[in-house]
Amino acid sequence: MTARPEVWLRGPVAGVPAPLQPVAHALLQAVEDMERVVATLDGEQLHRRLGGAASVAFHVRHAAGALDRLCTYAEGRPLDDAQRRALVAEGSGDEKGPELLDRFRAAVAAALEQLRRTDPAELPAPRTIGRAALPTTVLGLLFHAGEHTARHTGQAITTARAINGMETQ
Repeated sequence: MTARPEVWLRGPVAGVPAPLQPVAHALLQAVEDMERVVATLDGEQLHRRLGGAASVAFHVRHAAGALDRLCTYAEGRPLDDAQRRALVAEGSGDEKGPELLDRFRAAVAAALEQLRRTDPAELPAPRTIGRAALPTTVLGLLFHAGEHTARHTGQAITTARAINGMETQ
């Protein structure tokens, strides 16, 4: 049986404007990768911190939360109280694998819907991020949403391999 190609090699994601296809591909690849990673770990392993590094559970929670926050900023809205509380809570929790994956999948699904609604003409529109109102654009936020999600997915993969004693490839 031949492995499927990575998401970016499977063609366009339906309804997503062409300039945002790389973001959609990164997010969908992250879902597939996180599903594989989380499936290799039991509850204790998901929350294990090796040498003080973040746990796989943290990377899943943080990727989902950061994706939500970045998409909020891309829409030109400030974070609400629930998002601020979720940010503080990312460092702890005892969710099981299916709960973590449900949270992550929901964040990706919401981001994909936002990508579908995004008018490419709005990509250069100015936006700010955080309380310091750091300058960026809609495109900058959405691109960072994809790359940040991919970065934490990679961290989860590496941490899971170390926990499982797997050899790196």
